[in-house]
Amino acid sequence: MEELLYKLKLVESEEKKRYHDDTLARYNTGDIVHKKQVAFHKCDKKNRWVFGGNRTGKTECGAAETVYLARGIHPYKENKPITCWVVSLSRQVQRDVAQSKILHYLRKDWIYKIVMSSGRSDSAEGGVIDFILVKNVFGSLSRIGFKSCDQGREKFQGSSLDFVWFDEEPPYDIYQECRMRVLDRKGMIFGTMTPLKGLTWVYNEIYLNKNKDDQVWYEQMEWADNPYLDQSEVEMLTKTLSSDELESRRYGKFMQMGGLVYNEFDENIHVIEPFSVPKEWYDMISIDPGLNNPLSAHWYAEDYDGNIYVIAEHFDKGKDVAYHAGKIKDISEKLGWPKNNGKLCALIDSAATAKTLASSKSVVELFYDNDILVNPKVNKDMFSGINVVKRFLKDGEGKPHLFIFKNCVNLISELKSYWWGDGDLPIKKDDHCLDEMRYYLMTKPLQVLPQKKTKSEIELDKERLIKKLMNKKRYYKETKNIL
Repeated sequence: MEELLYKLKLVESEEKKRYHDDTLARYNTGDIVHKKQVAFHKCDKKNRWVFGGNRTGKTECGAAETVYLARGIHPYKENKPITCWVVSLSRQVQRDVAQSKILHYLRKDWIYKIVMSSGRSDSAEGGVIDFILVKNVFGSLSRIGFKSCDQGREKFQGSSLDFVWFDEEPPYDIYQECRMRVLDRKGMIFGTMTPLKGLTWVYNEIYLNKNKDDQVWYEQMEWADNPYLDQSEVEMLTKTLSSDELESRRYGKFMQMGGLVYNEFDENIHVIEPFSVPKEWYDMISIDPGLNNPLSAHWYAEDYDGNIYVIAEHFDKGKDVAYHAGKIKDISEKLGWPKNNGKLCALIDSAATAKTLASSKSVVELFYDNDILVNPKVNKDMFSGINVVKRFLKDGEGKPHLFIFKNCVNLISELKSYWWGDGDLPIKKDDHCLDEMRYYLMTKPLQVLPQKKTKSEIELDKERLIKKLMNKKRYYKETKNIL
């Protein structure tokens, strides 16, 4: 009898382990899914969208829907072997988001084969997947292909598909091309996105449904819809967002772009009198290069609470790299700015890697020749960068985290005169300072999770100094590899 009970316990233990490992089964039984995700899965429209803030579960339901259909076990739809595409904005975003979520829900014993675009199939999560062949319940194979918008519309031609999942908003031409891909099979389009780009084609064609298409359906998700999101995490996330960004990133709402881009900027709050900045706050120089156009450079410091100070400015035009390098070195000398192996370090626009008309060398190389080591690996995503600047100007609680010394007159002037233009893009004029400030702020990680334990000030100071040292070492290594 004891032996039988022991075997029953082993079987029960194995069943529990299988259930724990089968994320899709737990999702399906309600351990993970929430009501608005169920509404998405149940909807029988051919063109379904979820507009959701971050952490609302929108990507989860897109990935689960894809695996349901590929495996042939969808609880609410006709099941059959399928061929589909998962479309991300870039290969990197594919790897980090949609691909990762699909692998999370796709049990290993369901996978017949993984073909990689880069990386190894035995550690697919670290590379970029081309397609996955999935064993479906019909004894055949389904195919999940991966595409990225940065490949261009031509790479989306020719195939016949059962459905396409857009993870975030694609360009309109790629959306139209994918609609053609599902036409002959009477297939589906579904998308999951955070509306950060203003009133784009998605707003008109899906949200407003101006074409009166009876197959268009959408759902909006916000943080309160996700019962698994901890309230303390909600409070921390709120603090990291600007007031405008909160509408999109929490509630999944479309925001009208118009007027001043940085309407959060207030000279009475953000512009301050210069003071003696502790040298341990010194962080980075950032440069937007220009020869005939203005070159802008600013010196950035960060205090122990993550507040950013713009403490010095160089701005001039019609001069060569040697002139600008000399001015940057003069200002750095007055500040006592640190060097790495005898060279100043700075961020710079990636366009600086191109050769100039006046020289056989790139701007990056010319700065190196003048003892300034510039790193062109900057994130130039316009919308994300603008939102990062906005949240430094004013977070979700209305607190500023960016302060500018009053002697940085060109940066202050650009903040006051940077306007939205047509097509939900800022007017490309007088923005050199703002560009390099955006590149710099995009390097600053946002701490959105609460600390697990309270640390002493001595411990915190030590961690900050170590982190700053490691960042500078990594920066120098990356830039040296580029050169």
